[in-house]
Amino acid sequence: MATQDKPSIFADIDDGEVDQEDESVDRWRRNLRLWRETLAKQWRMLTDDLMVRLAMITIAFFMIVAVFAPFIAPYRPLNRQYESDAGIIVADWMEPSFMSSESGYLLGTTAEGFDIFSQLVYGSRAALLVGLVAAVFTAGIGTLVGLTAGYYGGKIDDMLMRIVDFLYGMPLLPTVIILVALLGPSLWNILLAIILLQWRSTARVIRSQALSLRERPFVKAAQVAGASDWHIISRHLAPNVLPLSFLYGAFAIAWAILAEAGVSFIGLGDPNTVSWGTMLQSSRAYSALDFGAWWWFIPPGICIGLVVISGFLIGRGYEEITNPELR
Repeated sequence: MATQDKPSIFADIDDGEVDQEDESVDRWRRNLRLWRETLAKQWRMLTDDLMVRLAMITIAFFMIVAVFAPFIAPYRPLNRQYESDAGIIVADWMEPSFMSSESGYLLGTTAEGFDIFSQLVYGSRAALLVGLVAAVFTAGIGTLVGLTAGYYGGKIDDMLMRIVDFLYGMPLLPTVIILVALLGPSLWNILLAIILLQWRSTARVIRSQALSLRERPFVKAAQVAGASDWHIISRHLAPNVLPLSFLYGAFAIAWAILAEAGVSFIGLGDPNTVSWGTMLQSSRAYSALDFGAWWWFIPPGICIGLVVISGFLIGRGYEEITNPELR
């Protein structure tokens, strides 16, 4: 008994004759449909894993906190609190409200009188900004460079890979520290330094995959049919390397947040922006551990750990998509 073939995802576009004027429009629609179907398939495969779903919920929770920080935090992160309305005695070293009935602060205050809970809420903005922006640029630049080098080969490949080799000789955190020290302590300078280095691994892996894909029969058939390089890269190569791009993008979230926390911890963080890393740096500077003020440094450490672990779990989910033997 003959089985009926599954209809093409382009069936509604291919039906009927196409005028010459509509050819470019249909080509754009086909590419858009291909990308949409590819993303939908990868999303279904990714969300089959319970740990990945929990990681996504964690990231989404912190994103909601970051967006609605002004409504969640009771105070501005750098507004000093006082014990009375007169504004004379600073409310410093206050214990959390669940430890002391005299304290009106959920997680207490710092040695400078700043509300720790408010800083924790606003700190999510800096962490997620660094993590998500670094992920987008790491995946984007790395994929573009890798596809270009792998597809064209020759001198273009040699030139781009020598740049990658040069960047591989520069360790991430020490190089970020040096660049931020030269450029100045700023959140954007930290982000720029991270992006300049993190795309190298993505580019190398995508390039090796593109070298294999360009020899496949469907790519050779497209070349014989006269398809443009952009058409082949965008329609035949890019959708097949998408899991790898998302894989390194997810890992970039974790590494970028760790790098920002590390740079801020040694005192090179943005002095005008509160982040979880600057909270840890302040607690160290005022010897919070010696005073037993665990409520100052443990909450930001937990938040960093949750977001970083979530990034690695999402990356692990994409790793199982790219390598089915791990399932």
